[in-house]
Amino acid sequence: MNAELKSSLPGSLRLRVMTLSDVPYVIDIERDSYPFPWSEGIFRDCIRVGYFCRVIELRGVISGYAVMSFGADEAHILNLCVHRELRDQGVGRMLLHHLLNAARTAGMHDAYLEVRPSNYGAIRLYESLGFMRIGVRKGYYQASPGREDAWVYKLSIKSINEVC
Repeated sequence: MNAELKSSLPGSLRLRVMTLSDVPYVIDIERDSYPFPWSEGIFRDCIRVGYFCRVIELRGVISGYAVMSFGADEAHILNLCVHRELRDQGVGRMLLHHLLNAARTAGMHDAYLEVRPSNYGAIRLYESLGFMRIGVRKGYYQASPGREDAWVYKLSIKSINEVC
């Protein structure tokens, strides 16, 4: 990622379905972003079972991704990540809007997600879109050393119009 690519936001962003051939690029962003990343196998399995998996490209370069599952009128946002050089520029917000619109279109009533309390940027994004913290999962995430809790967030989407 370089300054030339970043200067072209947002017009050159493109959302599309994640494919198996995207996984090596997705895993590069995942490993750069998290001390305990998902494996390639997890991403491949999510695609294979039909989860809602998307990538966002900036000038043909995969710059972020998201994975969401649907079930029992609920959407569960399992993973959402943007390349570190593009954070705080609206790329994650655009990706999250896309997920919420897809969940609404699919007839989901609520969206849920878990987030590390130490992930301040993600928490700001989720809360700015109306997600409300509803609980804590103790020791949910692997951490160094030990475990870190997860904050559970919920957004009621059954009555929202298309998210801008």
